[in-house]
Amino acid sequence: MRIVARRLALPAAALAAALALTACQSDDTPAASPKAPDASASATPTSPTSPTSPTTGAAPTTEAAATPTKAPAPRPSSGKATARPTTPAGPVTPAKTVTCTAANTKIVASKVSRPVNHLLLTVTNVGGRPCNALNAPVVGFDDPQAPITVVEDSKPQAVVTLAPGESGYASVILTGEPGPDTNGRTVKKIRVYLTGDSGTTVTAPSGTFADDGAAVSYWQRSLEDALTY
Repeated sequence: MRIVARRLALPAAALAAALALTACQSDDTPAASPKAPDASASATPTSPTSPTSPTTGAAPTTEAAATPTKAPAPRPSSGKATARPTTPAGPVTPAKTVTCTAANTKIVASKVSRPVNHLLLTVTNVGGRPCNALNAPVVGFDDPQAPITVVEDSKPQAVVTLAPGESGYASVILTGEPGPDTNGRTVKKIRVYLTGDSGTTVTAPSGTFADDGAAVSYWQRSLEDALTY
């Protein structure tokens, strides 16, 4: 009986000792080290990832990058050159004024209804420069011995200057005070002299009658001014 009890007690003691040894080993054994990285993965360097895509190495794709921009199509030319304003080279010098003469003017004589016994002389600048109609015209009828009288009261305050195409006027009083020695006659031609020229002959209107009391005004700027004398 004693032999059996000892045999049973021995295995029990051995089992307890084995369990205690196992517990001590579990407390002293360090934790398993992490698995080493795969050699193939560490051998190939990885591309740095974009800051905006931390999980992948591919560059971010935007709509602007995906769709190429198109240059604006050129507008068709209208075929007309753009006009550029021209800058004058300098101050414009006015054209030199000359004297009105038979060479640069045209003179005509015409009837007027008012005042009675009057003719109107019109001088027009047909030249390319302004001209001055100086003083009063010198007027004679047909083949006169002396020119008719000038109405001094009609002298204007300034010289009448005519631009090309403009006209000046003078009135001719055909008759003076009636009397036995007036020598009235029908006039067919009128000879008109401007200052410094050789004179121009104009045709008198039909039925023009003049006497020794005839007179002529200075050149005037307007027709109305001329017919006041």
